[in-house]
Amino acid sequence: MSQVIIASQLDEDYNDVIRARLATLHPQAQVIGVPAGVPSDLPPQANILLLRPINVRGYTAPDTPPPGWPYGAQWVHLVSSGIDFYPQWLFNGPPVTTSRGSAADNLAEFALAAIFAASKHLPAIWVQDSQWQFTALRPLKGTTLGILGFGAIGQRLAQKALGLGIKVVALRQSTTPFGVDGVEAARDIHDLFARADHLVVAAPLTDATRHIINRDVLGSARPGLHLINIARGGLLDQEALLEALDNGRIGLASLDVTEPEPLPDGHPLYTHPRVRLSPHTSAISTNSQAEIADTFLANLERYVAGLALANVANA
Repeated sequence: MSQVIIASQLDEDYNDVIRARLATLHPQAQVIGVPAGVPSDLPPQANILLLRPINVRGYTAPDTPPPGWPYGAQWVHLVSSGIDFYPQWLFNGPPVTTSRGSAADNLAEFALAAIFAASKHLPAIWVQDSQWQFTALRPLKGTTLGILGFGAIGQRLAQKALGLGIKVVALRQSTTPFGVDGVEAARDIHDLFARADHLVVAAPLTDATRHIINRDVLGSARPGLHLINIARGGLLDQEALLEALDNGRIGLASLDVTEPEPLPDGHPLYTHPRVRLSPHTSAISTNSQAEIADTFLANLERYVAGLALANVANA
């Protein structure tokens, strides 16, 4: 494979990072910027498409592909880890790969930051005058972290948490071993919720997992559970969550994702006293450009060499 022409929906500063790396790896390769959204009228010479999420901010792509799809594309690479932001027809053509794992450390660190903030009463303990009040801060060592879903994010999170002396119990759909020494397996989702002091949702959203965290599951939670969702809002029944927050079964919810995104103005999750809401930013870091480039270019080497691509979504 000699020709490498990449049609990229990334911002130009991201494209420039890839171009700089390609100048050394494949000097003849080109990166052509194309509009975000449903891909259409791609440059005829482009054989690779770098694609941003399409079904976001209330937009849903048509059920059928645009005329001419997939144009000349022989491989489509998604800059996100999940595939739920894209129409189904995208996966019926050329190989589609994801950026799974590229932001795993960022997401794991965000979850730990939420746990630290809750346990150490941040930012509530900062003082602004001489009227100091002492607050007993909860140690993390000896507490139990539950992890729902155990892909790259769950693995990184478990490793970091175990290093802090936190017990880790996890649940995943597959029977594949966790691959991290010290992680215990929950019997089922009810057992997971019953054992955890903090519980991080890191599972993919599928038809089978939509609202997997429902009223029944929340009713199994250890009273006062801190629930952290860094995956997808659709995994959680938000009405059931509000009920569980009001009755005390859930003590705190730290949510980086919701359904829809953004929530409409006036939604109760914005103002509930035991909800911490961030704008789906846990995967974004000052290193995101390099992280996305690393994942894509590692697969590009496989593509050029004629090897099997990694993280294939439609295999």
